[in-house]
Amino acid sequence: MKRRKSYTHSEGFTRFREAQLEQMPERLPRDPSRKLVEVYVEGYEDVAFWRGVLDHYECGKYTFEINVPPRDDLAKGKKVLLGMLPQSSPHTLLCVDSDFDYLMGNSNEQAHLVTNSPNLFHTYAYATENFLCWAPSLHNVCVKSTKNDAVIFDFVHFMREYSQAIYPLFLWYAYSAFLKTENVFTLLEFKGAVKLNYLEVADNGRDTIAWLHRQVEKWLHILEQRYKGHGLGDKIKLFEQMLMERGMKPEDTYMYMQGHTLMDNVVVPAVSAVCEKLKQMNIIRINTSTKTGVALKNEMSNYNNSLRPVRDVLLDNEGYKSSPLYKRLRRDIEEYLDKL
Repeated sequence: MKRRKSYTHSEGFTRFREAQLEQMPERLPRDPSRKLVEVYVEGYEDVAFWRGVLDHYECGKYTFEINVPPRDDLAKGKKVLLGMLPQSSPHTLLCVDSDFDYLMGNSNEQAHLVTNSPNLFHTYAYATENFLCWAPSLHNVCVKSTKNDAVIFDFVHFMREYSQAIYPLFLWYAYSAFLKTENVFTLLEFKGAVKLNYLEVADNGRDTIAWLHRQVEKWLHILEQRYKGHGLGDKIKLFEQMLMERGMKPEDTYMYMQGHTLMDNVVVPAVSAVCEKLKQMNIIRINTSTKTGVALKNEMSNYNNSLRPVRDVLLDNEGYKSSPLYKRLRRDIEEYLDKL
């Protein structure tokens, strides 16, 4: 009997890799009359966002192809992209979350790179998630989730009040990042202080905002006692002036806070609470209709099958395209295209 050939671990992996690559589908031939611009983003979840941004500029002249960094070790993230800056060009673009880099201006090397590199675009908002959570778009998120267009909650007013409430704590956390140390006020502490454990939909969340103000005051007292005699209060006031010069306003704080915290701990709970009320309205209407028996059961089943999870709808949300920060991003892209 013929013996099967054995391979070393390295040889076996190489053969496996080659076999996998052979199964890759072939790309369609590219139109040679259109310039290909390769675009690299931080991670898989960012591909859809930047496709939505650059779709607007797909035309007879250009075509964009968006991918994560082309590394064999699959390393991703902002630092990986910044390490690719020497290889960037007008036809090889890098797109990143701003994080705090936009607000920090030229105060450190990374912020300078992010805000001044010619072949790199940044979000201005902290991250792509902040755009997905833009307050004027949240009613439409509710409609797509519940199939109920009734307006029972003013998200714009609520997020303005939320932002103003957390603003003093945001200054502490952002100043901590400015110092390049989270020891002053950690992300875990900030997240715990500003997250919404509940949303009282009545009175447009007034009770929830009142509860949040108490949380903020408690934390401000803790921080003031923790750093008593360090003079941080005056330093934070100077830091606040720098943020205002960058265009930040207290009522827009939610656009500059950490994106995952905003989405997971503020917007998803708030939108979910409103959606529950909207679903109840539709269910009551169905239950009090003239339908009975199987017809009623089918109507309820059809409605339930039409519902979509809030988080899924948020991830598909493109209602942010009239936001001021998004318009700044668009201006950057248009200036780049004018020179291409």
